Amino acid sequence: MTESAPEKRLVAIDEIPGLVGTDVGTSAWRTVTQTMIDGFAEATDDHQWIHTDPERAARETPFGGTIAHGFLTLSLLSTLAYEALPDLKGEVRMGVNYGFDEVRFQAAVKAGARVRAIFHLADADIRPSGRILFTYDVTLEIEGSQKPALTARWLTLMIVRPAD
Repeated sequence: MTESAPEKRLVAIDEIPGLVGTDVGTSAWRTVTQTMIDGFAEATDDHQWIHTDPERAARETPFGGTIAHGFLTLSLLSTLAYEALPDLKGEVRMGVNYGFDEVRFQAAVKAGARVRAIFHLADADIRPSGRILFTYDVTLEIEGSQKPALTARWLTLMIVRPAD
């Protein structure tokens, strides 16, 4: 469940260098539900009870209930980026996940918590081939928590056909 996403910006390729060093997008808040957690457990075959057994997790963990898998929170970055990051002018042929230079899980995301991602453009390598390698410093915040769920340095590759 998510709030409506902010309106997307449209940027030209020649505007990208001026965005380096700035926050370029913040997603809407998204609720991490027990249903999402259970679905992730099914998809990954990770059924550890701290994720899937609310009664036991309430009794036996310091969290007071179940928590999302770290990799579930990390995987949310894809959809949060899609809604928060500006679109590029010109034909985007495809975007691909190029990997992570660093990921740190800093706080557990309890079932029912709301999270959002803030994307800081750390670098953009615009190549003559029509490929752009973006490096984002991402923070996944938990509503009401001083510590983020995670921080990551994420690389994505866009293959574009520049606008005429």
